[in-house]
Amino acid sequence: MVPLPHLIEEHFIRASGPGGQNVNKVSSAVQLLYDAKSDPRLGPGDRARLERLASHLFARDGRVQILARAERTQSANRRAAREQLSQLLQACRIAPQRRRPTRVSKTAKRRRTDLKTQRGRLKQLRQRPVRDD
Repeated sequence: MVPLPHLIEEHFIRASGPGGQNVNKVSSAVQLLYDAKSDPRLGPGDRARLERLASHLFARDGRVQILARAERTQSANRRAAREQLSQLLQACRIAPQRRRPTRVSKTAKRRRTDLKTQRGRLKQLRQRPVRDD
């Protein structure tokens, strides 16, 4: 899902890391802010899943904050931040499957207890024999 452009705010800041002498002069890192509350395409369930998936990315004002600074150029970091946001939005749109409770079959229970009995017999055979004097 591609985020709506009017809900995205981008700031360019200086990044540490690769870039040589340029790293102290050029603002190549991208701080992307996405207003999830105002997105009409996200339902309440989607929004709740987004908060659960990206709880570490939520800023105090309730916006998703993504920081991309791994690349050397501003355009590459911008692409990376937008890609991360779109992946996050796609992930929050997928509703988790409900777990159906199941039971262990009688055969499986019997097999398990038989194995435990066999193991106990094997351990008994390893013990020192009792002397009858």
